[in-house]
Amino acid sequence: MNDTADITKREKALQELLASQQTLLLSTASVTGIPDLSYAPFVRDESGCFYVFVSELAAHTDNLLSNPQASVMFVRPESESNNLFVRERAIFDCSVKKIDRSDDGYSTQLMALQNQFGEIVGVLRSLSDFHLFALAPISGRYVAGFGQAFTINVKDGSLSPLRKSHR
Repeated sequence: MNDTADITKREKALQELLASQQTLLLSTASVTGIPDLSYAPFVRDESGCFYVFVSELAAHTDNLLSNPQASVMFVRPESESNNLFVRERAIFDCSVKKIDRSDDGYSTQLMALQNQFGEIVGVLRSLSDFHLFALAPISGRYVAGFGQAFTINVKDGSLSPLRKSHR
């Protein structure tokens, strides 16, 4: 298979991985730098932004409010992976913005969440400790297997082979 066909195949696999997920793994840090790993249900808009609706009772919410950056990861389930050392995964470093209840888009994204996850979102929406966040990817990496690591162009989803450290 030529390089162009391989990249096209990998781009399609990345889109399939993202489409197969309803939750994302969420990595945040407190203002003092203490890391926290959690997860959250999400929806994604046409621009590629991920939206999560989370409670103040969760450490990640305070972290997002005080330190507006995060990483998110999507990983192929263990049961669907041939080799657990190279599970297919995509990681995005994101800038974070709290969407206020009065902002344009708040109702749209809450409706998208409700359409995806059901009436529980309507119940959570009535609780004052829940906040909507937009996580906008600023960079991304995709690992398809051994020696198959790519940089994700967050503007168009295209891939290029990863040639050096991601940081």
